[in-house]
Amino acid sequence: MKTNQLAATLCLCAAAVAAAVSPSSASAAISVRDDDGNVITLQKPAQRIIAMAPHVTELLYAAGGGDKIVGAVTFSDFPEAAKKLPRIGTNRQIDMERVIAMKPDLIVAWMHGSSERQIETLRQLGIPIFHSEPVKLDGIADSLLRLGQLMGTENVAQPAAADIRKQFAALAKQYSNRPPVRMFYQVWDKPLYTLNGASIVSDAMRLCGGVNIFADLKTTAPVVSVEAVLQADPEAIFGTAEKDYGGVTMWKPYTTMKAVRNDNLFTLDGELLNRAGPRMVAGTTGLCEKLELARQHRKN
Repeated sequence: MKTNQLAATLCLCAAAVAAAVSPSSASAAISVRDDDGNVITLQKPAQRIIAMAPHVTELLYAAGGGDKIVGAVTFSDFPEAAKKLPRIGTNRQIDMERVIAMKPDLIVAWMHGSSERQIETLRQLGIPIFHSEPVKLDGIADSLLRLGQLMGTENVAQPAAADIRKQFAALAKQYSNRPPVRMFYQVWDKPLYTLNGASIVSDAMRLCGGVNIFADLKTTAPVVSVEAVLQADPEAIFGTAEKDYGGVTMWKPYTTMKAVRNDNLFTLDGELLNRAGPRMVAGTTGLCEKLELARQHRKN
């Protein structure tokens, strides 16, 4: 979009927003806080929503708002209906002109993937932006409730959130007091990415009795060396099944490593565990079951 066109659009959108926020409509306003703690206020339930991350798409559907999504990024492929949504780009680069043409009344973004410059431009257009980044498992249910408020679909979001909390509570009751297992979570192999203790995946590890060997690193998704993993000598190593990904088989030659000796090289479905949406219940269940298997493999 050319500079003068963007400026004109900014003015038009700003005027529209100012007109919408009038004393007569203020009483019907809906306000929630996003995951940055910022207050998002809508004058009426959102009807045209853009989802800027795959986990966001899953959350919106689970909260009862699938029919309100007008655009989504690539890899937004669950549930099945999401595959038919119009695409507005990737979670790193979106087509700004297309987004503006869709006239969204709410954008749900994921800041780690999204371009901050583009997000800021959309803010200037007056489009409400909800930042979604749950860092605890309980945040998934909380996200459903807040998104349900913004969409006016509380009748769907509330029971869905309650069910998710119930399932996580059952897993915690079963596994959280089991003997701890020191583990390495391998997000990717080239370079060797993992996650620190602040990630929602680490919260799943804690629920299952897993101990993240790189929990203390400052970066959320740090690159680590093979040597660092060997030195930490985890009891179990977890990878995710992804295309063109070497996986945990890369560790098999290191026969002195405890995870290799005890046959604790496990593969999980990354879409279930790496997306902070309702399917993390299934992903966490799989993680807990594999960690229990690692306990059974312990040598006497």
